[in-house]
Amino acid sequence: MAAPMLRGCCLGRCWALACIDSGSRHGRGAATGFTSSGKRGQSFVAQQPLLTAQKSRKGEHKWAAVVGLEIHAQIASNSKLFSGSQVHFAAPPNSLVSFFDASLPGTLPVLNRRCVEAAVMTGLALNCHINKKSLFDRKHYFYADLPAGYQITQQRLPIAVNGSLAYSVCVGKKWRQVITKTVRIKQIQLEQDSGKSLHDELRSQTLIDLNRAGVGLLEVVLEPDMSCGEEAATAVRELQLILQALGTSQANMAEGQLRVDANISVHHPGEPLGIRTEVKNLNSARFLARAIDYEIQRQINELENGCEILNETRSFDYKLGCTVPMRDKEGKQDYRFMPEPNLPPLLLYDTASLPAGADPQQVINIDRIREQLPELPSETREKLIQQYGILPEHSFALLNEVGLLEFFQNVIKETRAEPKKVTSWVLNIFLGFLKQRNLAVNESPVTPSVLAELLNLLDRKVISSAAAKQVFEELWRSKGKTPSQIVSERKLELMQDEEALERVCHAVMEGHPQVVMDTKRGNPRAINKLIGLVRKVTHNRADPTVIKEILEKQLSS
Repeated sequence: MAAPMLRGCCLGRCWALACIDSGSRHGRGAATGFTSSGKRGQSFVAQQPLLTAQKSRKGEHKWAAVVGLEIHAQIASNSKLFSGSQVHFAAPPNSLVSFFDASLPGTLPVLNRRCVEAAVMTGLALNCHINKKSLFDRKHYFYADLPAGYQITQQRLPIAVNGSLAYSVCVGKKWRQVITKTVRIKQIQLEQDSGKSLHDELRSQTLIDLNRAGVGLLEVVLEPDMSCGEEAATAVRELQLILQALGTSQANMAEGQLRVDANISVHHPGEPLGIRTEVKNLNSARFLARAIDYEIQRQINELENGCEILNETRSFDYKLGCTVPMRDKEGKQDYRFMPEPNLPPLLLYDTASLPAGADPQQVINIDRIREQLPELPSETREKLIQQYGILPEHSFALLNEVGLLEFFQNVIKETRAEPKKVTSWVLNIFLGFLKQRNLAVNESPVTPSVLAELLNLLDRKVISSAAAKQVFEELWRSKGKTPSQIVSERKLELMQDEEALERVCHAVMEGHPQVVMDTKRGNPRAINKLIGLVRKVTHNRADPTVIKEILEKQLSS
């Protein structure tokens, strides 16, 4: 590799909060109170026509929507892209800033090897062509949270190009109707993040935090192969899972580690493409879908009312559920791209082209990184379907929740219950409890071992399904107790005395002669009512299957 990988710069000092008068914002959108400004920059998406058509509200014409995405993923690295400053979320303001991050004179960039390896691994996982030679560029624009007045990026020759991302969407209301779609990836490039601006409208000032300045980003540019918010959100979620599986980014949208810009336009099929707008800094898949769908409908309404669509940048107000203007789109010439003079070309090698005697610490071998690729989410889902016989939609649900797949697999290891029953309990009951209480999987008081023990009791028919749910509810309230202890304390064991159960069934039948007559006449609901009455008398301690067998025997005698 031409650029040296070993770090030589010192860690940053603590810099005081910089106070910038609000008048220097150059038309930036202001917010009430403190808000964080997001990623800014030029859109690289070239629009292509789509076949998907959307009907307008008036029903007079059909409209085709065109959606492309630019996704900025923060690289999982201990230090920044070109400096040795550490990377920590929620660190005290300006406590992780090196001289280079603050753009002091005489400081030079030193490329972070980990960030390059992360970019190569991500490109390979997304079926990209890895360029053995890539270049760094300066992208000039002024804003207070960009001390150098330019961002180092890869505009001319990025590290990876021409990839693809497959994702699955549901058709109709049932998840069982799943189709796989593919969106093309134009490029993946390395670039610096900017700092963070906190706008205080009450005091008419802006505070600058440079902790984030210089953090390594992967910009993934998706071609406009999508046509609605659901498709875009699903593609982003799939990319998020891939990045997390690779370990190249934590991709936590709540912490700003994955931010999305959406480029949206509408046109009549067969006609030229419409003027696009860009919705910036979407940090939630749900908000991304809502913003895109709103913007599509807004543009349709504008055009049908004889108005024009402006080529502008907009933001999404999640409280109002609409997009609002930020600024006119900046032209490409405004950025004055030029080669980065302080960084030589980034050279990568494969096994065939690796120089003899090269220092492994100073070169990056693409083939070696390819060998280190882990199992990707699509492969994991296929394995789950084949190994456990679960439905495709269940495999998606297990992967979509952080930590849920590992929880499921640990339960499987410790229980004798069938995988389908384990899947039902994990997705319907366990996950339902988590969502009701707004908890993550790792915050659950019910461990995989505890749930496995409960399912073993159910599998051995020690307790009924209804009793198992009661035990599960008690496990959330009584931390430290085992399922067996709760069953014993509350006397929830199934009745093992069949003669006693026969007497209960006989008594219920004598007490409800009309239901018995309906059952004998072939009413299928009537016997279910008798089963429910018996279970009520036995406090759900009787097995419904055994109850039904006894009732049918007594009815036929």
